[in-house]
Amino acid sequence: MRVLCDVHIAFKIKHFFESHGIEAAHVNFILDRWHSKDVDIARFADAADMVLISKDSDFQDSHFLKNTPRKLLKISLGNLSTQQAIVLLEANLELLRTHFYAGACFIELGRDYVRVIAQR
Repeated sequence: MRVLCDVHIAFKIKHFFESHGIEAAHVNFILDRWHSKDVDIARFADAADMVLISKDSDFQDSHFLKNTPRKLLKISLGNLSTQQAIVLLEANLELLRTHFYAGACFIELGRDYVRVIAQR
């Protein structure tokens, strides 16, 4: 599993994945950095077979309407701190690995829920 963190995802989350042996990149260091267009970010993630991690609902719409990005982890945690988000990611890391290794998938991580929609 490889991940690409969208512009509003904290660098600590990128480092969390790296500390678990998962290759991670952040949009702020690729393409046009924080000026990158969503379509370009999704295209980059798909070409590199990366899971795009975002808070942006536009990516969710694009995933279901246009099948891009193919692998999307939508963070829907509201005002939860980055550390609390990392605790939830840690608790669900194996579930994330299992589904994202299998292929195209949408996972939404909320405070009290995880919603998985796998596409084979």
